[in-house]
Amino acid sequence: MQPPVKIGTRDSELAMWQANQVRNLLTHVKIESELVFIKSEGDLDTVKPLYELGVQGIFTKALDAALLGNRIDIAVHSMKDVPTKLADGIRQAAVLKRGSFKDIIVYKNSGDFLEDKNGKAVIATSSIRRSAQWLHRYPNHTIENLRGNVNTRLRKVSTNEWDGAIFAAAGLERINLRPQNSEDLDWMLPAPAQGAIVIVCRDSDLDIYNYCKAFNDENAERCTFIERSFLRELQGGCTTPISALALIENDNITFKGSICSYDGKIKIDVQKEFRTSEYERAGIEAARELLKDDKVIGILQLKDHAGK
Repeated sequence: MQPPVKIGTRDSELAMWQANQVRNLLTHVKIESELVFIKSEGDLDTVKPLYELGVQGIFTKALDAALLGNRIDIAVHSMKDVPTKLADGIRQAAVLKRGSFKDIIVYKNSGDFLEDKNGKAVIATSSIRRSAQWLHRYPNHTIENLRGNVNTRLRKVSTNEWDGAIFAAAGLERINLRPQNSEDLDWMLPAPAQGAIVIVCRDSDLDIYNYCKAFNDENAERCTFIERSFLRELQGGCTTPISALALIENDNITFKGSICSYDGKIKIDVQKEFRTSEYERAGIEAARELLKDDKVIGILQLKDHAGK
């Protein structure tokens, strides 16, 4: 009898929700599985801003090690947390149907401050990308650091003297925690692959790969490939304010990308159209267009000093 497939996951409510989606998919094809909980470095240090922790894959490295050490058979991640280059010996098996890619603001008392771009407010986020885009739109606002899982961060909004905090819509909606006092930030471009869930496995495990490949959503796979190609070509990571969004409709891809200075004073955008057959080069072409601007080069050269 085949042993259960071991699904590696972090132990936050959202991570468990994501892992259970994969477990349910395996159940539908009559494959037994079980969850294996693993703490990441990002879970163990919930105080420092992410840029101070200073490593790519802070939420995925422990799961990579468990996968390569045969403690688990697959790992399930929020795809935006996964480095654009996977660890040697690990490959992408499937991208599930994408949830909302949007960011939202959860405000404490009232969202009236959103109407005054020259007003003052205190907004919480640990994301350099969100901070930079927010300051570009609201230059007089103050940004405070906000770490922890989504449950912890929501509690902090109610107990701190902030006007609001920024969250990924998908994270709150998946576990039914999105409060009424929230609003979509339609003007904010998301992180590459935001709202997508990815399954990874060992290169050598063909059976596991084939099980999971059946769950792959082609549109989500292509859109996230484009967005992550854009990020990789710019050599950016969690310490660079880079945003990207690819949308497919019929046979057309619409791509929007941007990079901001850390203080939000500079924002450079790119928008391009492609055919779906061109998806493998779309993100690279868009990034190379941005790289023609000297201001982009300057921002990228400062990435190691983010937040300092």
